Amino acid sequence: MKPKDWIEDLRVYEPGRPLEEVARELGFDDIEAILKVASNENELGPSPMAIEAMQESISEMHRYPDGGAFYLRQKLADKLGVDPDQLLFGCGSNELIVFLCHVFLGQGTNLVMGVEAFAVYFLAAAMYEGEVIRVPMPEHTHDLDAMLKAITLDTRLVAICNPNNPTGTMVSQEAIDRFIEKLPSHVVAIFDEAYFEVMPEEQKPNVLKHIRGGNKNVIVLRTFSKAYGLAGLRIGYAIGHPETIQLLNKVRQPFNVNAMAQAAAMAALDDVTHLVETREMVFQGLEFFERELSKLGIKTVPSSANFILVKTGNGREIFEELQKRKVIVRPMDPYGLPDYIRITIGTPEQNQTLLAALKDIVE
Repeated sequence: MKPKDWIEDLRVYEPGRPLEEVARELGFDDIEAILKVASNENELGPSPMAIEAMQESISEMHRYPDGGAFYLRQKLADKLGVDPDQLLFGCGSNELIVFLCHVFLGQGTNLVMGVEAFAVYFLAAAMYEGEVIRVPMPEHTHDLDAMLKAITLDTRLVAICNPNNPTGTMVSQEAIDRFIEKLPSHVVAIFDEAYFEVMPEEQKPNVLKHIRGGNKNVIVLRTFSKAYGLAGLRIGYAIGHPETIQLLNKVRQPFNVNAMAQAAAMAALDDVTHLVETREMVFQGLEFFERELSKLGIKTVPSSANFILVKTGNGREIFEELQKRKVIVRPMDPYGLPDYIRITIGTPEQNQTLLAALKDIVE
């Protein structure tokens, strides 16, 4: 067996480990006692309305899903104030990132991204032999002016995660508008807004106004994995100009979004109460960690997402010590941030459990 030469050089995404495996390795009998706050999931779980919709859909699982997600597209288009042909659904945002790289990248082209931004952009670009230009991020935040300067004649994509994973930082509306105004016509700007729904209202950027205005070079990615609590179903969506969406549709496999995911997403859009409770949990949790960690002399990066980046010193060591105390967080050395861990905001009880474990280590 001989793969293509460049395949052997590809990096593999480092996923979080299953709870069962962590429990087995550390000798824990009670898996339920392990707190996993490593993957930016919604610790409230799915919407009750989404759970009901999933249960009702079970008897139809012998049928193929709606390949065009017709009803979900109609519903979401009405909610967002766009046309249905401006939406495309994927198996999470990750598949949509792969679609974009498939359509626009190849040998001799490149993607521009922040040096501390979501790793899947780098991996997806490599899948299609595209180069990656990484731009420094002062104070862990995308520098859109520097990203503009990094664009070359071979650039086809620029990725801006807003808020950014794993740092939680965001860029302002003014910076976004200025960036889009100066964006060269041969480049597509991806605004990855996976955490949009949990952002404070006054911070939410309005990138959709550029798409509604007919800009073909701007595309927004969002997901049902975070605020809506449907990470296990893998469903995300892209919003863009109809011509751009149609290009992505050409590389989409039939039935890429399963029927249960579509049913759950439809119901989740109607559950305003669950979304409000999720936001309140996140806002309170961020305030809690900023206040309590500051008392311990631990610095945090201001976050607009449902997680917080924490400077502990030797993040991998802290990660391993927390595991021994039945708490799983995310070490940040794969992102070039070896002094940091990333903590998903949980319920008040979960946050207290993590804080107690961290206190036990640092004190």
